[in-house]
Amino acid sequence: MGVRKKIIVVGGGFAGLEFIKRLGNSNKYDIVLIDSNNYNFFPPLIYQVSSGFMEPSSISYPFRKILRDLKNVRFRLGSLQEIVPDKNKVILNNGELTYDILVMATGTETNFFGNKNIEEKSLPMKTISDALSLRNTILTRLDLATRIQDREERKKYLSFVIAGAGPTGVELSGILAEMSASVIRKDYPELEEKGLGKIYLIDGQKSVLSAMSNKAQQYTSKKLSKLGVTLIMDTIVENFDGETVKLSNGTKIISKNLIWSAGVVAKVFKGFPKESFGTGRRLKINQFNQVHLTKNIYALGDCAIMNGDKNYPNGHPQLAQPAIQQAKNLADNLLKGKDKWQPFMYKDKGSLAIIGRNKAVMDFPRQSSSINGFVAWLIWIFVHIMGLVNFKNKIRTLYNWLGYYIYKDQYFRMIIKPNKEIRN
Repeated sequence: MGVRKKIIVVGGGFAGLEFIKRLGNSNKYDIVLIDSNNYNFFPPLIYQVSSGFMEPSSISYPFRKILRDLKNVRFRLGSLQEIVPDKNKVILNNGELTYDILVMATGTETNFFGNKNIEEKSLPMKTISDALSLRNTILTRLDLATRIQDREERKKYLSFVIAGAGPTGVELSGILAEMSASVIRKDYPELEEKGLGKIYLIDGQKSVLSAMSNKAQQYTSKKLSKLGVTLIMDTIVENFDGETVKLSNGTKIISKNLIWSAGVVAKVFKGFPKESFGTGRRLKINQFNQVHLTKNIYALGDCAIMNGDKNYPNGHPQLAQPAIQQAKNLADNLLKGKDKWQPFMYKDKGSLAIIGRNKAVMDFPRQSSSINGFVAWLIWIFVHIMGLVNFKNKIRTLYNWLGYYIYKDQYFRMIIKPNKEIRN
């Protein structure tokens, strides 16, 4: 048996974890997973944590427990700072490691498009920490609003502006609208007497869910409007001072709550040639996921943009399925001789988005057809439950959803704040 090669995987999301599982217990490689969190989480359901419909542990799971049966895999808690390709080395915030093969699966971060006011004062929803902060903020401001007598001042706390009408924005605006119609009216009778605020969904595209079919867009727009969400399309958020949201059409919305889901951008790390980066700061890769101008560095998922797929000339969508499929392809290739490697070809499995209770949309592959309503909602539930990392998460999530479906209520509306930061 020859010396095992050492693989470093940076990022334990969909792509990184799938790649590791495929190579787990291989006698050809030793693998180190690096992540700034000690847990994997399921991003498509993070909005349910932020709105109090799920607890964080329902969509997250510790890496060390996931990896404990993979004898050739180790976990390192740390943040990547820089790579040194000519020395096959990565520099972390807490040390250095060397590699034979480096796999970048670092995902994306929130894109504020250079607007510092929005970055500082809006409420992002990208991480578990963001979701908990948003939940605390929503609940705190609802409680504060019960004590405010001035109508205009109270409106600032009760109105919510959501920037970005992709799946996340649609799902969050739908769930907030349902909360306003049921949970908030029950829990905050003072607000029922004084009047609740409005929910606005803003996007620069001409319709919600711009990447989905016209049928899905029209159904979603109709259902959101019926729920009481005000849709403002073909318009962008230009500025936010903490109390007023300024739109590109000249409209000003009085609100302290700007929730930002308007875009993402790949993370950038020192050490890569400038020519290795493409649109959205994504690492340019060939059909074998090899990073442009490197020899032994690969990139997977949202942080990568592949050249050469004629069906996706602008790169694959930044969704779970492309990331998972790329991870499987690269892992399978690494188990073969290099002369047997297969180029990556993405298989579109369709798109889903939920609007609310019994309301969802589903596009079949290549938007060949579309369904909506209760059947799409059931499919959405099944797909998202199966996407969770372990059986315990699946059961817990199903239980929570059944409870909400029956009682139109949720149970995780606690304001929990840390007393102080954790020291290293």
